[in-house]
Amino acid sequence: MIELRHLSQRFAGPSGWVEALHDINLSIAAGQIFGIIGRSGAGKSTLVRTINLLTRPSAGEVVVDGKVLTALAPAALREARREIGMVFQHFNLLSSRTVFGNVALPLELAGMKRTEIERTVLPLLELVGLTALKDRYPARISGGQKQRVGIARALASRPKVLLSDEATSALDPETTRSILELLKRINRELGLTIVLITHQMEVIKDVCDRVAVLDAGRIVEQGNVVDVFLEPRHDVTRALLGDVIAHELPSAVKARVAAQIEAGEGQLLRLAFAGGGVDRPILSETIRRYSLDFNILHGQVDEIQGRAFGSLAVLADGEPQQLDAALAFLREQGVVVEALSHVQ
Repeated sequence: MIELRHLSQRFAGPSGWVEALHDINLSIAAGQIFGIIGRSGAGKSTLVRTINLLTRPSAGEVVVDGKVLTALAPAALREARREIGMVFQHFNLLSSRTVFGNVALPLELAGMKRTEIERTVLPLLELVGLTALKDRYPARISGGQKQRVGIARALASRPKVLLSDEATSALDPETTRSILELLKRINRELGLTIVLITHQMEVIKDVCDRVAVLDAGRIVEQGNVVDVFLEPRHDVTRALLGDVIAHELPSAVKARVAAQIEAGEGQLLRLAFAGGGVDRPILSETIRRYSLDFNILHGQVDEIQGRAFGSLAVLADGEPQQLDAALAFLREQGVVVEALSHVQ
């Protein structure tokens, strides 16, 4: 559905050229919810705006639904953009228009007749739960309701792709959950491909199928969300994951086990497992089978896209040969085993 090929973007800055994006390659399948995450300034908003060419890249190609947007003439590009809806962080509603009027605006600009506009807008307001508020002005609705208006407006032209640029970052946690549930419903019921820009790993965990991690304009990691959570490979990914899962040991725990590690009294490990492995007593079986001591230091069990996920930091002690065999057994059971050597 979406292909970004060797995409780069640079801007003139006070001290010379600034490279906001560098050789970005992404493939997003039809019907996916694809998350792009990174710290502030990583290039996320620049990247999402290249998909509909609100920002034209300095180099590379943007392909959406088989059309090479970067090669289209202006009239053809305007037509192609109608298949790409966009939701903004700060809503971008017109204060002089009602809820209905804001959703209807792109249809009016396209020259659609009033009766046809009503047939299009009213079902969208029902979809986003705003039918009763259709005659209210933005000043009289909440932030979450404003974002629902923005989503309905983005859907008015019946797009195939929905771009969401930090759509939940200005909302409280409860409202964020309701908006994410709405996006999942839209994806499920309308079959829309959604590209979701965020700096919150909790958002990625709740709704995305795949994720790309952006840092300083480069993609440093990408993959299925569960795989990235199980086995993050880049320091930036680990830092972002620290907001939602126990990847890093608290300093008090580090201090407690540092002396034991230095004395060779055990090995510090992170064990990550998903799906059925969460419900099985794998640790108990491993301890019995290989005569080990496992001291659980830190961890949690959670869900990613309805799939159970667990991450534990353990201090494992026993005969070296038995310990090696135990770790091999855990890996055979689908557990990701990582030695944590950095305890200082």
